[in-house]
Amino acid sequence: MSDSTRALGAPVVRREGRDKVTGTARYAAEHTAPGLLYGWIVPATVASGRVTAIRTADALAVPGVHTVLTKDNAPRLKEPDDPILAVLQDDRVPHRGWPVALVVAESLESARAGAEAVYVEYATTGHDVVLTWDHPGLYTPEEANGGFPALRERGDAMRGFDAAPVRIDATYTLGGLHNHPMEPHASTARWDDGHLTVHDSSQGSTVVRDSLAKAFGLDRDRITVISEHVGGGFGSKGTPRPQAVLASMAARHTGLPVQLALPRRYMAAIVGHRAPTLQRVRLGADRDGVLSSVSHEIVTHTSQIKEFVEQAAVPARIMYASPHSRTEHRVAALDVPSPSWMRAPGEASGMYALESAMDELANALGIDPVELRLRNEPQDEPDSGRPFSSRNLAACLSEGARRFGWLDRDPQPAAREDGPWLLGTGVASATYPVMVSKSAASAQAAPDGSYRIGVNATDIGTGARTVMAQIAASVLDTPQENVTIDIGSSDLPAGSVAGGSSGTASWGSAVHKAATGLVRRLAEHTGPLPPEGITVTADTGEETAQESPYSRHAFGAHFAEVAVDSLTGEVRVRRMLGVFAAGRILNSRTARSQFIGGMVMGLGMALTEGSTMDPLFGDFTECDLASYHVPSCADVPDIQAHWIDEEDPHLNPMGSKGIGEIGIVGTAAAIGNAVRHATGARVRELPLTPDKLLPYLP
Repeated sequence: MSDSTRALGAPVVRREGRDKVTGTARYAAEHTAPGLLYGWIVPATVASGRVTAIRTADALAVPGVHTVLTKDNAPRLKEPDDPILAVLQDDRVPHRGWPVALVVAESLESARAGAEAVYVEYATTGHDVVLTWDHPGLYTPEEANGGFPALRERGDAMRGFDAAPVRIDATYTLGGLHNHPMEPHASTARWDDGHLTVHDSSQGSTVVRDSLAKAFGLDRDRITVISEHVGGGFGSKGTPRPQAVLASMAARHTGLPVQLALPRRYMAAIVGHRAPTLQRVRLGADRDGVLSSVSHEIVTHTSQIKEFVEQAAVPARIMYASPHSRTEHRVAALDVPSPSWMRAPGEASGMYALESAMDELANALGIDPVELRLRNEPQDEPDSGRPFSSRNLAACLSEGARRFGWLDRDPQPAAREDGPWLLGTGVASATYPVMVSKSAASAQAAPDGSYRIGVNATDIGTGARTVMAQIAASVLDTPQENVTIDIGSSDLPAGSVAGGSSGTASWGSAVHKAATGLVRRLAEHTGPLPPEGITVTADTGEETAQESPYSRHAFGAHFAEVAVDSLTGEVRVRRMLGVFAAGRILNSRTARSQFIGGMVMGLGMALTEGSTMDPLFGDFTECDLASYHVPSCADVPDIQAHWIDEEDPHLNPMGSKGIGEIGIVGTAAAIGNAVRHATGARVRELPLTPDKLLPYLP
């Protein structure tokens, strides 16, 4: 077997691994230059109002402080493409934590001390930060995120529900959740002869470049944004954030390079969050468990700055067959920070509610939860009627049940004990759409027989460099070690954002096309290659402009076993197993890492991660890792991820589906369903902390 045939699917070690563990990989806040200054934000301390005065004299007196930017002296911006980037432009305070000043100093310590010395006066107005089912400001938008219609109806869902002999009507609550990547949001900016260079912690430096160009009124070729190494993002770095604009403004104002890294406690207010959702699910079925009606209603919040509507009801449109369906999103604009993307936005929160309700239906009917899902498999996508390009959810459920030992399960709740521990198992389905965006790539053949690929992909920890090399090597019929990969700069051929589980499909399609073109050029070439080699550039604009006639989704099944302490209410996950159908797996090592990472994040969503909006002060109280609890290795003693071989010719040249997000989808529901099986108690609010469970324990 040749190296080229091993290139796709092989567990190739990620290329940048040694650089990261030895510290030679440089992140956004690790780029220094002579005269570098440091910025520190002064956040608003009121939830709504305007700034009436800012006194900076004491801050400027702090040794090392260079300047203080406020609305009065900050560079003027054009209207940015995202309202959250319009910082230091006026006196408004749309929410607590909004930047009202920026202190720039010769050291980080001086900048922080200067920020503490800035005195701000406000004229406050009443604020509203609490989301409720009957909030008077609720409205139905035209669209939820992703361009999905906010309201979709098939048949008569309410009539179908009322006529069903078995009905589930349940409300599930999920509070706000926060992205906490290891690397905080950071930017280092400098201006050289009118050219702006920004090292930014971002999931897409092309998008950041374009946003900065619009905000500063510059041509795009006068800006370079570099995101060579990024320490995680989970969606919060998917669009430009204020630190990139603030660092660039300060660098322009001072004439010196400026670095700005957000303290973790500021992130909840500045970089977005998963919006809280109140979800009502109504399922109607016959006594054999065949669904006749599915209704999923969502209430969520957005900010006063812009509309962002978590698309949590969308998965219910494609998951299960039923003649009647109604899915609706309603939203209220509150005085809160702007919500944004967080791993599997919509699917993670929506599938928690839907899969919990399916478990409740299985319990009401006395039908095995796996069997109930199999009985409601659709032939085509229920919402659009389009055929699935591939749908192997049934295979995932069956294979997962076999590997997990599901058939040996005693269906009776609260039937298994291990000392003071109550034991239970649960299952949930998972889905995530296949998305692809236009990207470009270059492929170069050098005279020495090596190859070089250029594409502005962003590696946020997924192994993008490695997989792009494998894709190119498979086309060029060369060992992947013979391929050099250049990524992470807006000066490279434009790549799409690393988000929506679309990065590999988008960049990989462009790399595949460019490499294929290079193979043809080389076949036509005679004689030795010129010193500069031969380069072919290609983009996928034509391919991505065509709408697929198929409904394209990845699917999966999650199984979990939990132990609940009958004395304290503590929940421990003993084992988790996921089985996925995600097209062709391009690198088994990095794929397993992505699946497991998503599952661990889903565990946090189920048991530890919770955020409370303080109604008095108007901010999230859990704003650091001391109070916002993410899972640790000790929380995950046994976690396994597997996949089935899936061939789908309707995707992309590699036959792959995205895998970065499906691991979190359904995990929280599987754990919640296991807790119900262990205790007999159905708690419909996450996270499942001891205080919520104790009232139901003997």
